[in-house]
Amino acid sequence: MPTKSATLTGITMMLLGILLFSVNDVLGKWLVATYTVGQVVLLRSVAALIVIAPFVVKQGIGRTLRPERPWLQVLRVTLGSCEVALFYWAVSYLPLADTMTLWLAAPVWAVILAALLLGERVDAGRWLAVVVGFIGVAVALNPSGQSLTLPAIIALVGSVSFAAMMIMARQLRGTPDVTLVAWQTLGAFVMGLILLPFGWTTPSLAHIGLLGLLGIVAMAAHLCVTRSLKLAEASVVVPYQYTLIVWALIFGWFIFGDWPSLSMLIGSGLIVVAGLALLVLERRAGKTTEMLDPP
Repeated sequence: MPTKSATLTGITMMLLGILLFSVNDVLGKWLVATYTVGQVVLLRSVAALIVIAPFVVKQGIGRTLRPERPWLQVLRVTLGSCEVALFYWAVSYLPLADTMTLWLAAPVWAVILAALLLGERVDAGRWLAVVVGFIGVAVALNPSGQSLTLPAIIALVGSVSFAAMMIMARQLRGTPDVTLVAWQTLGAFVMGLILLPFGWTTPSLAHIGLLGLLGIVAMAAHLCVTRSLKLAEASVVVPYQYTLIVWALIFGWFIFGDWPSLSMLIGSGLIVVAGLALLVLERRAGKTTEMLDPP
């Protein structure tokens, strides 16, 4: 069992990692206002590959490029690359808090996908949490108002893709973290190349630095979250992922002047309650709940 000191350090690392992911999201939202999604994803991935290269060399290039269950890795990377592109596409139109609210619904979709695709048994308590989470998504989307737009649907599809990644991660628990992150970054790099023909704006020197910083901050966030999960039990540190919505509200209001609607605030509250309930129920069932890094 982790010591009290290690647990506190793990919580601190998780909080720091989530803050860094929030900064990454703010940078991404600001940059996609000027550059295309493909350009942002590509240059972000280049910077991230430079950061992770020493870890890949230390682990062994051959070991990294030849992981176990390669086809499952390809499926996970494809989903992850699409999810990153969908996130930047959605956040270029939606307030940051709205986008993150829909992404935090991923654990709800993961339960449904696990039941449908893997045949996992879902007890009544978890189905109840799923229903609460689904109601939260419905309230947040506000289908009777102006919130159910194409960008909102894009965000919803992205959150389902994120949930599918969570399912893939359960099947790849034995794969080293460096391998998972390296493949994910390579996948995003390829996605950026695929989307690049849709537009290119030559960045200034200052913006090149910001695009590089985007990848560096994302990699630092990945490392903090990974370290957190090694220092403390997942059931202790994972709930702190919901500080994402707090930072999204703060940064969205302070930097972009966005404030979510009442329906979005109520919906996000229901989604957070559902996610925490699923975490508690899975812990009681003896399952290991792990957090996948946000985009």
